[in-house]
Amino acid sequence: MADSWVNSWVDSAERIGSDLHLELTGPGGRRAALIRALREAVRSGRLAPGTRLPPYRSLAADLGVARNTVADAYAELVAEGWLTARQGSGTRVAERAEPLRPAARVPKKSPQRARGPRHDLTQGTPDASAFPRTAWLASYRRALQQAPSEVFGPGDPAGRVELRQALTEYLARARGVRTEPGRIVICSGFAHALRLLFGGGVLRGPLAVEAYGLGFHREVLAAAGVRTVPLPLDEHGARIDRLGRERAVLLTPAHQFPTGGPLHPARRAAVVDWARARGGLVLEDDYDGEFRYDRKPVGAVQGLDPERVIHIGSVSKSLSPAVRLGWMVLPERYVDAVRAAKGEREAWASVLDQLCLADFLASGSYDRHVRRMRQRYRGRRDRLVAALAEHAPHIEATGVAAGLHAVLRLPPGTEASAVKAAAWQGIALDGLAAFRHPETDMPAVDGLVVGYATPAEHAYGPALEALCGALPPP
Repeated sequence: MADSWVNSWVDSAERIGSDLHLELTGPGGRRAALIRALREAVRSGRLAPGTRLPPYRSLAADLGVARNTVADAYAELVAEGWLTARQGSGTRVAERAEPLRPAARVPKKSPQRARGPRHDLTQGTPDASAFPRTAWLASYRRALQQAPSEVFGPGDPAGRVELRQALTEYLARARGVRTEPGRIVICSGFAHALRLLFGGGVLRGPLAVEAYGLGFHREVLAAAGVRTVPLPLDEHGARIDRLGRERAVLLTPAHQFPTGGPLHPARRAAVVDWARARGGLVLEDDYDGEFRYDRKPVGAVQGLDPERVIHIGSVSKSLSPAVRLGWMVLPERYVDAVRAAKGEREAWASVLDQLCLADFLASGSYDRHVRRMRQRYRGRRDRLVAALAEHAPHIEATGVAAGLHAVLRLPPGTEASAVKAAAWQGIALDGLAAFRHPETDMPAVDGLVVGYATPAEHAYGPALEALCGALPPP
């Protein structure tokens, strides 16, 4: 009978209480030890002023003491000014409880002014203020409500089948990709894909890369022991005729990063022919294939030969880099190896986020968001070109038919001073030299890489004004 009463008491306490860790040690009885422990918790700052303490029954059940012991301890500490008790509000730490002892005091840091550039024109990120919160939340709710219970267990390393099915339909329709759900593996973005492919031992170097590209990607490859061989660029994209004995080539064929422009159709066919003849592989980085303005859509190279091209994409540019979701569309012979490299359980991309993106794609919300942002970014591109025509007509903006950035061509020898002048104007941006492969023999070109997607709408005008003030004179 006594055991039943205690269990009922504990169950009730667990329903209404909150956890509070206290060590009842030292001389005296349980009441004295409890008072001492509570005083020390307040004095040390572990219980901050205003903190609500557990009800008598809950704390008594947790500590294994009588309810009256807790009630008496609370009452004494209220009388001493450590705690306050008010009907309907419970027992709380007093706002004027004794402050921390000097020896234990943590000095308050005065708030620092946020430092950094006033104008962010760096490439690679979309307008964060334009994230489609309402539509994303609606998809998240639907996905959560419809999710089967097994979703909350260990995940498939290939990713949720719902997302892989939605991507199969979307990529076929919008990018000309030929695949099926079983040949898609979900990842957390392009860098994660490189780590799985090369760090996981699926592929080996040497790897041909474009002479201008993201240094971060080269660092990821170098960390995996992969030697990169630069391919020169011209107005038609990467020089495919310079490919040699490399095992694979990494390209940005829809919109070369950062110089701009698609890979010429003849070279798209040539790189596939090279892969077939050499038993090689093409890695296609489709980093902003959805954003095009003055040209017809350019389909994925993968559509020319699904067994010789790995198509890699993500939502980092179209939605947000905070949504850590990407995908690899793989030749059939690599699927098992990539799944093995990823591990037995999904350890990277949130399963709930995957379900949300699947709904976002299937409901048409993704298409609507991309069309809306395409119009917004085209307007920003036009404003940049117009500002240059008015204030710096000697500066040409290139690579602007698609994408989220432009390259401003500068007179020879002026790039370093222009980057410094931009910094003085409070502008964050990059020079072309930052993306140049250190081993390329391609002649250097001076230029600024200007991301026109990054600023919020209200900040874009002042950013353009500052940019024009930082450009070199004729």
